[in-house]
Parts: sequence; C-alpha cells; structure tokens
Amino acid sequence: MTFPSRHISQAIQRSPREVIAFAGDPRNLPVWAAGLSAEIRQQDGRWITDSPMGEVEVRFTGEVELGILDHDVVLPDGTTVHNPLRVLANGDGSEVVFTLYRLPDATDAAYERDAAMVRDDLNRLRGLLEDDR
Repeated sequence: MTFPSRHISQAIQRSPREVIAFAGDPRNLPVWAAGLSAEIRQQDGRWITDSPMGEVEVRFTGEVELGILDHDVVLPDGTTVHNPLRVLANGDGSEVVFTLYRLPDATDAAYERDAAMVRDDLNRLRGLLEDDR
C-alpha cells in the first residue's frame, strides 16, 4: 500500500552542513518542531518527547550527516509513522524537504492541519538559522 503524499519545502540561507548540524540533533527538536515536540529527553538510550499526541519516541533512521533526517515517530499506541526529511544543497544555501504522508484515517481537515504545522515548523527552522547570522 502506498499513501498519498505532499512535499513541503523551505529554502534556508545556511549551508547544508549547518542545517544538518542543527536540525539533525534531537535536542533541538523542541526549538523548531513544535508540531512534534515541546521538550525531549533521553530515556534508556531512546529520545522521548511529550507531543500533542501524548508521549512518543523519536528515532532518526537515516544517515543524518548526509542530510537524511528521516525519522520515525512511535505513537502511544505503538504505531510507527515514518517521516522523510531531507536537507539538500540549494545554491550557497539549503532546501529542507519534508514528505507528509496522508495516512488512511486522516480527514481532509486533519491532513491540511498537519501540512500547515509542517510549514510552520520549517519556517521556524529557517528563522532560527537565518536570524543566528
């Protein structure tokens, strides 16, 4: 089974190396990924966060140093949601691309709400990294 998907991207005027170093560090998720995390902690070698969905585990599954910031989110009921996230070179800056899958039980409104939260998160990431200059 495949899911409908949408690619949501944000250009950032920082090098891929800089974006990867910040966005690929789980400790920084609460700063820019408000849709996922309000705070994060390591517990028994796992990254745990209290999200709007309840307590979830976040696992980076890609080769972060190569810009593959794919991560799985393990929901309170044990369901695992895979979230592809890539950092690509874009001129002298970066393009951050998140693939949002529409899961079978998602309503139109919920999918649009998720897309808006991803856009907000990527915009927040851009603001943090560009304002740091």
